[in-house]
Amino acid sequence: MNNNSSEQNKTLTPEKEFSEKLTFRDYLIATEQKANQPLPIWRLVAPLMVQIGLILAVPSQAMYTEMTGKSVILQTIPAYSNNVLQGSSVTFDYNISRTDTLRKLPGWTDWVEQNSLRNGRINQGSTLYLVLQEQRSFNRGVPLAWRPVRVSSDLPMYLPNNQVALKGNYQNGIINYGLENYYISQEQRQQINDDLSRLQQNRNEERTPITVKVKVDPQGNAVPTSMWIRDRNYRF
Repeated sequence: MNNNSSEQNKTLTPEKEFSEKLTFRDYLIATEQKANQPLPIWRLVAPLMVQIGLILAVPSQAMYTEMTGKSVILQTIPAYSNNVLQGSSVTFDYNISRTDTLRKLPGWTDWVEQNSLRNGRINQGSTLYLVLQEQRSFNRGVPLAWRPVRVSSDLPMYLPNNQVALKGNYQNGIINYGLENYYISQEQRQQINDDLSRLQQNRNEERTPITVKVKVDPQGNAVPTSMWIRDRNYRF
């Protein structure tokens, strides 16, 4: 019997022999010691860096777009002054946001077919690229708005210098380009409000079109940089 026990001990691996000698109390002590050890510095820094990266992502994208983007002129739909100014921001309603405008363009039918559900409705959040073409103006006043020429589901790879692709997303019957709202200072808000009010009183009109200058980067992302109310320019 002793010989069999001796032979069995000889065949034990070091790991198994250690596990047979380790008691549950030893396990608890080792676990407590490990829990009391300070965390490595990288485990504290890594989550913080991720949070900082998320916070800086939006401003960095806007800076990149403004630095690398091409200047494009857009036209808003005439709006009431109280619809343009919302709290501390200006709200723009572009003619190119309306499906009534886009459905007349080449590529619209194909885009609808590719992004529609079985019931025929367009899938919310569907991406659209609108190709705009520059309209040259020889006047020194307000530049002409770029003209929409076609619609695409994919980012066009090659465009002439006088064209650009603007990225949008379909939401509740309109196309959002990320250019619909922009925060302004209180001073700018007051000036814009005064200009819109004066213009409407002088012309006996309630609605005023606004021309907006934006920067569009090679991926189709855009940020507004300034706007015109008649011949007065406001920089953002």
